[in-house]
Amino acid sequence: MTKRRIGVVTTSRADYSHLYWPLRELAAKPDVELGIFVLGAHLSPEFGNTIREIERDGFCIQARIECLLSSDTDTGMAKTIGLATLGLADALTTWRPDLLLLIADRYEMLAPASVALALRIPIAHIEGGEVSQGAVDDAVRNALTKLAHIHFTSTATARRRVIAMGEEPWRVHHAGAPSIDHLHRSSLLARDVLQARLSIELTTPTVVVAYHPVTILKDTTVEADAFFAALERVRGQIIFVYPNADAGSRALIERTEALCKTREHTHIFVNLDAVTYWSLLSYADALVGNSSSGIMEAASFALPVVNVGMRQHGRERASNIIDASPSEENIVTAIDHALAPEFRSSLRGMTNPYGSGTAAAMIAQVLTTVELDGLLIKQPAPLPPLPEPE
Repeated sequence: MTKRRIGVVTTSRADYSHLYWPLRELAAKPDVELGIFVLGAHLSPEFGNTIREIERDGFCIQARIECLLSSDTDTGMAKTIGLATLGLADALTTWRPDLLLLIADRYEMLAPASVALALRIPIAHIEGGEVSQGAVDDAVRNALTKLAHIHFTSTATARRRVIAMGEEPWRVHHAGAPSIDHLHRSSLLARDVLQARLSIELTTPTVVVAYHPVTILKDTTVEADAFFAALERVRGQIIFVYPNADAGSRALIERTEALCKTREHTHIFVNLDAVTYWSLLSYADALVGNSSSGIMEAASFALPVVNVGMRQHGRERASNIIDASPSEENIVTAIDHALAPEFRSSLRGMTNPYGSGTAAAMIAQVLTTVELDGLLIKQPAPLPPLPEPE
């Protein structure tokens, strides 16, 4: 029996947490040869050497590609794409998959997509059709959509948007967000186990902070002054997780570390694996920042989220989201509202528009059954009718 060779690219803790269950599903299929290409922040000690998590999970790592510059600039981001392209060109030539699976919208994902295009390797893409106007991720996501040949969207609206971009409907599958599979299929940690793992007590209120650079802006940390000023006024315990490896991330890390030194009951974690992070959200009183995890996964816990600034502008959101403009007073007011018992009570019974934990099975099923012959050749979208002459 000839096995179908499926390659998967992961660049950071964030996308790996989304890919975990699709990888599990693919690895369990006897007619699949699975290979993982690991690059970017996964290989960085500064960002936690998260490749060790992939190794512990037992997946077959086909190649380790060093490409992340020790930089805090947009030039560093651009050069990282170039280094990743060079490394992946060799790796994907050596182990040439029948399909290459990419996810989401990180800038590094432009590298495997470009290499796969040149090598005529069909691309499957997860989480196209979404919107995040405050980050370069938005343009990356749309570029990946047009380069891809099979699409798995997180919401029905995202599927419509991908089709509106000219993709043939049979190629576009509404799967839901695969990160939600963790919340239904992984065993989340009990409160005492989580506290022991973090070496902290989850006192009330506990606010989790996930805050990243706003990469669409020339000054990617311009919103940070108001954000950190507001956090100094927050009551209770604050737990920070590291930002993404973007231009401006080190400046945010420095500000976070400074706040931890001066504010009591403030903690920072370089990296939390997916199960630990989701478990933390299940016991937290609020999530504050501009992370997609606040938009996509927090809704499954009916967790109040204060979404700050423009990074996530345009994303579909549930009723747990409180949007706050990047001013100190607006952020403080929004956090107070999020921590109000009546607001938390109002969220009981809410549904998450990003799915219910069945994405991985659909993704694996499509990837193992889709006809490969002719997959690279897309049909052009029909043109709209010409306007009537005046």
